[in-house]
Amino acid sequence: MDTETVVRVLKLLKKEYVHWHAPIVTLVAERSKDPYQILISTLLSLRTKDEVTTGASARLFQKAKTPDAMLKLSSEEIRKLIFPVGFYKRKADTILAVSGILIKKYKGKVPDDLDELLTFPGVGRKTANLVITLGFGKAGICVDTHVHRISNRFGYVRTRTPEETEMALREKLPKAWWIPYNDILVAFGQILCKPISPWCSRCPVKKFCERIDVEKSR
Repeated sequence: MDTETVVRVLKLLKKEYVHWHAPIVTLVAERSKDPYQILISTLLSLRTKDEVTTGASARLFQKAKTPDAMLKLSSEEIRKLIFPVGFYKRKADTILAVSGILIKKYKGKVPDDLDELLTFPGVGRKTANLVITLGFGKAGICVDTHVHRISNRFGYVRTRTPEETEMALREKLPKAWWIPYNDILVAFGQILCKPISPWCSRCPVKKFCERIDVEKSR
């Protein structure tokens, strides 16, 4: 699949996207416009289903929406609020560590620099790119397992890891699509283009897809 075709595919999927559930971090960004809440909700979302993250984020932000307020909570209190997200005990400690760094080093403000964000505990490229794009509207490409899988399934990239996919997309994908690419493909991956036995019979872009490594579909 070439870039012209990918753009055509994205335009078609964008029309369908309004009928799908947006990723939870995108919803947090739309509601709050707050880089801190986007950062924390992204940390909560790792290895966790969106519906679980939704509840955990709501409960946590009812108690604390800023680094200052978060540091007034104990790790045990945060654990109770965010349970049952995956690795909730570790994530509670990470949230406190990140909040402490923000207060001590950044005057409570989340930095808008990718490399700075990558120095924070628990923050990888996916999280950093989401904060940069959704929190600050800066150019970036967030690649999670859905984006990595579907980009390769399309035949648009040939990569082995999400980081390799990000770098390949930065070279090929028009910049106007960098930010929406994640939202569209994550929702697409959750609804139709599933890891195992994707719903190819319902797919609006089936005729364009090279279906790389798809052995079984519905």
